[in-house]
Amino acid sequence: MSDLVTTSMVSTELTSADLESILQSTIQLAKTAGKLILEGSQAIQWASDNNVNEKKNAVDLVTEYDVRVEELVRKEIQEKYPHFRFIGEESYSAGTRPPLTDEPTYCVDPIDGTTNFVHGFPFACISLGLIYKRRPVLGVIYNPFLDHLYSGVKGQGSYLTRGSAPPLRLPLSSQPKPLPSLSKAVIAVEWGSDRCERTIAAKARSFARLAGNPVQGVTGGKMTHSLRSMGSAALNFAMVAQGGLDLYW
Repeated sequence: MSDLVTTSMVSTELTSADLESILQSTIQLAKTAGKLILEGSQAIQWASDNNVNEKKNAVDLVTEYDVRVEELVRKEIQEKYPHFRFIGEESYSAGTRPPLTDEPTYCVDPIDGTTNFVHGFPFACISLGLIYKRRPVLGVIYNPFLDHLYSGVKGQGSYLTRGSAPPLRLPLSSQPKPLPSLSKAVIAVEWGSDRCERTIAAKARSFARLAGNPVQGVTGGKMTHSLRSMGSAALNFAMVAQGGLDLYW
């Protein structure tokens, strides 16, 4: 990559070659972070309950590794691309909220699917996106538990890489079939972190209508093929792109 990319981005256009180089760096960064994610998940399995803190509610747990992964990523990005801006999920939630500008900006969720991460359920990932001129231009999602890496650059397609196998262009089906109705769909749903009665009741009603059979008395039932809850928004989106899910509600 040209020195221009790593020294000054204020008045420089990012080229396709620049983005490809940044993509490769981002992939390596995601894999480095993935090792820390795996280390943290294993440590939690062995740790006492005193080492696990509650985040938002008793279901959505977080640990020090959420912050550690974000700090690792932020430090690596600042060293390699000192003029890039950075927005991290953990620091943003803590009150550090830099404004979005036209400058290249990494937007990072260090561990998406923290409840899965804590319980060792192998559907957690790191999600890294690059925003340029206030538009997404590059993204990487890495699930270190399964060694599945999703990557894409604007205008160049998106890919899934499983382990050391060659990248597969998404969707995996060469000729995706039209979706004639919800009865043929596999839909991702999530309960989320807001567990108040009003929210839970509303979601339960919606899920019941999606899954229910109208012939057997479910008013408004669509009888979808099935519902799935992966516990990670990023992986739900990636699975829609892959073709394993039809929709993410």
